[in-house]
Amino acid sequence: MTTIKSATTQDTAPIAKLILLAIQDIAYQLTGATTEPDVLKQLEAFIAADGNRFSSSCILVKQIEDKPAGMILCYHGSDADQLNEPIIEHLKQLSPNGDAAIIIDQEADKDEYYIDALAVDPAHQGKGFAKELISAAEQRAFDRFYTKIALNVDKDNESAHSLYLKLGYEADKEITIGHKPFWHMVKWLNS
Repeated sequence: MTTIKSATTQDTAPIAKLILLAIQDIAYQLTGATTEPDVLKQLEAFIAADGNRFSSSCILVKQIEDKPAGMILCYHGSDADQLNEPIIEHLKQLSPNGDAAIIIDQEADKDEYYIDALAVDPAHQGKGFAKELISAAEQRAFDRFYTKIALNVDKDNESAHSLYLKLGYEADKEITIGHKPFWHMVKWLNS
């Protein structure tokens, strides 16, 4: 049986792996970890904790036989600064002198529901799960009375860019995340 549901803290390990798959190098920057096991451990801690951009409350999961096969991580852009605070505090604790200059790239605009990360387990790719997860995120945004949804896609990821275009997203600007260029893409939700 397959379904899309809100994430729970019981699935932190597979969700952490999916987040790493989605954001790759950015996961190392946001966790302050230098090895994959340490990145996954910190992502699991973030998922289990409330009030940060990786919290389970921000995640929808595509389940197959009660196991996560994909996930989409989203929140409103106006909440981004608040959701980044626990991550900044974590990074400050790792800094030898509590570096107060830690800055996280601004990915979301304040007026949009933002899809931060999307990933499907490689064993389940090509089955339309990414489209289902995006549709679920759009429905969640619509149910919360948001009219605009957005995401960022690596400029070199032509297949993802093509998918988002087919789903009605349009690039409105180029932004930089982790020193790499991304297309910021938006879609207006029907009222």
